[in-house]
Amino acid sequence: MYAIVDIAGKQLKVEPNKYYYTPSIEGENESPVEFDQVLLIDNEGEVAVGTPTVAGARVTGKIVEHVRGDKIIVFKKKRRKGFKVKNGHRQGYTKILIEGINN
Repeated sequence: MYAIVDIAGKQLKVEPNKYYYTPSIEGENESPVEFDQVLLIDNEGEVAVGTPTVAGARVTGKIVEHVRGDKIIVFKKKRRKGFKVKNGHRQGYTKILIEGINN
């Protein structure tokens, strides 16, 4: 069984009892979360496609921890002007555990 869910603007294929990294979601560690933007559910070959979402479908889970991704270096330069800027960026993610998919 799996579902395709819209979480914070990103579409993820999720399965029960698996961990996923999503864009940052507000909430404390170990707090439950529920996603109602379910776009598709596949239950042993029985597929339910939403228009745009599947009516009454929910995906439940819990927040495991908040983490940050690898550092990305942002370097800007304009030639012959003496302009150089070096910045770094680390994107925030939330690790979630999917507990169940309900129709």
